[in-house]
Amino acid sequence: MDPFMQQLEEQEQALEQIRHKLALLPDMPGCYLMKNSEGTIIYVGKAKVLKNRVRSYFIGSHNGKTQRLVSEIRDFEYIVTGSNMEALILECNLIKKHMPRYNVLLKDDKTFPYLKITNEKHPRLEVTRRVLKDKAKYFGPYPNSYAAHQTKKLLDRMYPLRKCGVMPKEVCLYYHMGQCLAPCVKDIGKEQYDEISQEIGSFLSGGHEEIKKDLQRKMQEAAEDLYFERAKELRDQVIAIDAIMEKQKITMADARDRDVFGFAIDKGWMCVQILYMRQGKMIERHVSTFPFYGEAYSDFMSYVTQYYSDNPALPQEILLPEMPKELLIGEHDTDSAHLHDVNTPEHGQAAVTSESTQEEQPLEANPVMAAEPLVAETRVAYEASTAEETKSDAADELHSEAETEAANAKLPSEQEDPSQMAAALQEWLEIKVHIPQRGLKRQMITMALDNARVALEEKFRLIERNEERTSKASEGLGRWIGLEQLRRIEAFDNSNIQGTNPVSAMIVFTDGKPDKKEYRKYKVRSVEGPDDYETMREVIRRRYERVLKENLTQPDLIVVDGGKGQISAAVDVLENELGLFIPVCGLVKDAKHKTSQLMIGNPPEVIALPRDSQEFYLLQRIQEEVHRFAISFHREQRGKSMVTSRLDAIPGIGEKRRKLLLKHFGSLRKIKEASVEDFRPLSIGDKLANQIIAALRDEES
Repeated sequence: MDPFMQQLEEQEQALEQIRHKLALLPDMPGCYLMKNSEGTIIYVGKAKVLKNRVRSYFIGSHNGKTQRLVSEIRDFEYIVTGSNMEALILECNLIKKHMPRYNVLLKDDKTFPYLKITNEKHPRLEVTRRVLKDKAKYFGPYPNSYAAHQTKKLLDRMYPLRKCGVMPKEVCLYYHMGQCLAPCVKDIGKEQYDEISQEIGSFLSGGHEEIKKDLQRKMQEAAEDLYFERAKELRDQVIAIDAIMEKQKITMADARDRDVFGFAIDKGWMCVQILYMRQGKMIERHVSTFPFYGEAYSDFMSYVTQYYSDNPALPQEILLPEMPKELLIGEHDTDSAHLHDVNTPEHGQAAVTSESTQEEQPLEANPVMAAEPLVAETRVAYEASTAEETKSDAADELHSEAETEAANAKLPSEQEDPSQMAAALQEWLEIKVHIPQRGLKRQMITMALDNARVALEEKFRLIERNEERTSKASEGLGRWIGLEQLRRIEAFDNSNIQGTNPVSAMIVFTDGKPDKKEYRKYKVRSVEGPDDYETMREVIRRRYERVLKENLTQPDLIVVDGGKGQISAAVDVLENELGLFIPVCGLVKDAKHKTSQLMIGNPPEVIALPRDSQEFYLLQRIQEEVHRFAISFHREQRGKSMVTSRLDAIPGIGEKRRKLLLKHFGSLRKIKEASVEDFRPLSIGDKLANQIIAALRDEES
């Protein structure tokens, strides 16, 4: 049977099986696992009603990316849970376990730096990106490494915790500077360390004002006692605290720690923005851009869940956007060229940049604008304190809940309720999770949404700009060498060391971009010794004989690595042996092995390309890429030949035994270090084993 027809028949059988399973789906919350033809899990999702959500994949039309996911589904499983919260946690765990291809995966997003007070007899303060269950105290995450290290530098000056990794035998310079208690030579009590840890925790949790006042008091006392050097040290610490804590951008009336989320979608891509607000001030933002394949809001919530699954330092409140109106009415098309402004506010526009927010009345901007915010967050359980919320805020929240419920009433049956997802997240994390509809919190959400939209627009503009630049460079190069069209370029380079293991490589650039599926490698067969011209003749002959024989696409330009000799060799084979008249140019390198000149024609002449032009940059990329490809292939062949010669020279070792030895031991070094007994499982006698070991060791010496 034709393979295509067989595949079609298997697909029909799988869909028939899926239809039977769809009829048995329960009206309960849970998780579902989509599988491909090989039984691999390719997507994990959650649903408040499994029957509605899973059926929606196989009923009606979908956008391009979701359709690609559905086309690969050959089976599914489901796990019923007792609540939405259980489904939320289970989905997160299943995604981490199976790493499905079509799920939103946080690959690098959880490597934020934290400050850590180690759980040791003599604790240390350090910056780490690994959060372990080791009973240490963690503070963070910080927006970047610089922020974490700058804060640690300040705390090291203020609090005399141990600095050294291994305890020295005598006191170090830190002790004499007053920055270490010298536990290497003194007995330091646990109470003293607990007091220091508590003060550091208080500082990082927002109690820096009290600590600053205490330092100012000590500074005054030192000045009055004429200890001016000590007073200067304390003054510098106060200045450092001000410098770190004032590097904020936006403030709110209260002093809560919040994470504010927003997202935008377009062309099958999602951009999530997180605004970090600590002590009521926005200190930094984090951006993640990735393709998504499921329902937009559900995949967004999957991202949020994964983000907090390994985060030991939670804010007091999480602010989430509502369901986009385009998704509510079911008219959003992620493949459209127009970028929708998700959740456009009805109560005024919030600015995208921190500078423009200075003009907004509800948000207070700090006059000090710094590029690197340096404040950490700490894990604090949310405490309901209505005294901190004004009556108007409470009224806004009540109104917000009413609006959210009204919006959720419009949801299609297969879509999950955002308020229920937020409630599940709140129950799991045990902190407040809120979807604001108006007021200051709504404006912060709008800022996150606008930033996400702008970041996604910039991503697509950058892609378009790069494509335009590379295609224009290709067209411009064609004009320089007199070609009406220049789309496909094939480039060649040879590689050998004194004629040993000679190889050649060909790469292809289409419209100014590498087309790696078209790359080819050649082992040189007929050339003896380091003859670059004859190597070029052989490879050009082999390549374009095959092009003619198999009617493959011919290039608009052939590029060889070299000058007149290489160009003449290639042209001679093409025109006189194969009857092909394809332009051939050569790239000549300078003394530093960098692209220097472009030569073309018969006889070859130099084309005076400007060194700072996009056309010259394209040629540099081509020459560097073909050289890289040829060198890597040559090293691979040389490594194989070295292994072959060293083992094949031993009597009694043929190709089969050589492969068996390398497979069993992994490398020549391990074979050489093995004992006679290690060879017995391979049915190699003691005599031959001794010969192998002796031969390898003698060759080494």
